[in-house]
Amino acid sequence: MKVEPQKLIPSNLIESMHQKINIALAIIYSIFLVACGADGDRPGYEYAPQMYHSVPYEGLSQVTEEGKGQLISNREDGKGEFYNSNPHNPNRMTMRQPPENTVSRNNYGLLPINIPKDSLEMAERILKSPLPDSDEVLAEGKALYDRFCEHCHGASGAGDGLVGQVYLGVTPYNSATVKDKGEGHIYHVITHGKGRMQSHASQLEPMERWKIVRYVQTLQK
Repeated sequence: MKVEPQKLIPSNLIESMHQKINIALAIIYSIFLVACGADGDRPGYEYAPQMYHSVPYEGLSQVTEEGKGQLISNREDGKGEFYNSNPHNPNRMTMRQPPENTVSRNNYGLLPINIPKDSLEMAERILKSPLPDSDEVLAEGKALYDRFCEHCHGASGAGDGLVGQVYLGVTPYNSATVKDKGEGHIYHVITHGKGRMQSHASQLEPMERWKIVRYVQTLQK
């Protein structure tokens, strides 16, 4: 059996073929990029256009035009989805209505009002504790006071805590200028700080502040 000798391809021919393939791929890639571009009235092509051009809704606004703003129709009638097609939204609003007999919640716990930092008189007049006057609340207030306040104000509220002994000027709770301050005043100071005392809003939840207020009122006496 006679074996035919293997024919070899010249290296220069192989190199020429590689160059032609690379040129062809570059041309195809360029055509692909040009085809995706926008020009004049041509919008071009986009991958997942609904992600590039999302349809936001304005709060408390009503959408009354059927199909307004839709990009891709997912309805059998071809009109596109629109907010008012939701059967559970009879008022055609773009946000849910709050439950009945509720008020908004903010930094003050249960009051729908924001009081400026320097409005201590307003805070004392408006802010009222939502917690009951119970031994349980008082005990929890003492535990929180010992953890967050005692080191400056002292165990009895005399301003003689370990820190208060170094940084003098912590006013005793039973002093003439402090003993008659109301719960709203105390809560506001805990929330925003006063003088060298910084805000404790980041360390204490609103209900925890009210518990401390209840205990501080016992030290005022």
